[in-house]
Amino acid sequence: MSSEARLYTFSQETKDHLRKFRLGTSRAEGPQAVIYMIDKQTKEIRQDKDETVYDTIRDLADDLPDHSPRFILLSYPMTLASGRLSVPYVMIFYLPATCNSEQRMLYAGAKELMRSTSEVTRILDVDEAEDLENIEELLTPS
Repeated sequence: MSSEARLYTFSQETKDHLRKFRLGTSRAEGPQAVIYMIDKQTKEIRQDKDETVYDTIRDLADDLPDHSPRFILLSYPMTLASGRLSVPYVMIFYLPATCNSEQRMLYAGAKELMRSTSEVTRILDVDEAEDLENIEELLTPS
């Protein structure tokens, strides 16, 4: 068992929600996102706002804290240059430059565990909420 799995925890309810979100967003017609945080005392990774699913990038960016990291799971339907519909399922590691080193370490230590538990295909690192406005550029394969 990895050291991350012993330090950080997920409730069964959170694991169920992660699975339901992943399966439910694959056919969504618009963006779907949820924000996850780490409880500093218990080291439990859980959804930041109970059952809130964001359907616009602007609302998502507005709800991100200025001085605290977060994990964001995002399903974002888009049409590729070839005309094919793609629905990337990614994790955004939101790490603002203004957060303290304790929080940086806490979230950096849980990053890989969150990636594997949520079963995302890719991780995007973002340090400002405004960067989310260019999400299509970040998601487009090079």
